[in-house]
Amino acid sequence: MLNFQDFFTNCAGFWKTERIYHFLLKGDIERSYTEFRADSLDAAQKQQILKTASPSGELAGIRLDLDQAALGHNCPGFAISFDTESERGEKVSMSLKALFVPDALVLHADERYQGLALPAAAQVSTAPESEVIQGFYLRDEGYSEAGAIAGRFTYQPIRQTLEMTTFYSRSVAVDQMRFIAPDVRMRTIVTYQRPPAGETPTVIDLIGFGVERKS
Repeated sequence: MLNFQDFFTNCAGFWKTERIYHFLLKGDIERSYTEFRADSLDAAQKQQILKTASPSGELAGIRLDLDQAALGHNCPGFAISFDTESERGEKVSMSLKALFVPDALVLHADERYQGLALPAAAQVSTAPESEVIQGFYLRDEGYSEAGAIAGRFTYQPIRQTLEMTTFYSRSVAVDQMRFIAPDVRMRTIVTYQRPPAGETPTVIDLIGFGVERKS
């Protein structure tokens, strides 16, 4: 069983993945192939993300305990660069960094996060015995929309599964990665249409599945 820190250590390396996407609203199916490199963030890279906070420690409506966050080992993360090609020949390349901040280091989160209703695909048990770790993840670049973005994450040690939920302006994405062997991960993504404020996302636009292998 991988603990929180070990999960991110195991993520480092060169990966290859094949995915299939089901666009439910369009009735379409698409396959893609991706090669990507993931590297653990060093202290300087973590500070680059944290330094966007104001002197009061405010970042995207989240106030952090920067003294604790600055210790680094409390906030794992990775830098990713990838190249994807779809079966239709469309190519996408991107690089981004993501930092994962457990709730224990969050002093305050404004109402934009308090009112978010998680879709069914993102709901997990948070009973004390479950040992689920929850928090915010901070990216310097979003997937669906440009610019820095914050989302919610959960990590389930017993399942070795990291799940990231991102509320974009027009959609809600639930992205899950699970280690089933040291060099093999299962990857799923469920994308919903974003409903009006306060409502739970229920309309599924896309479901994707993938197998990732470390070289």
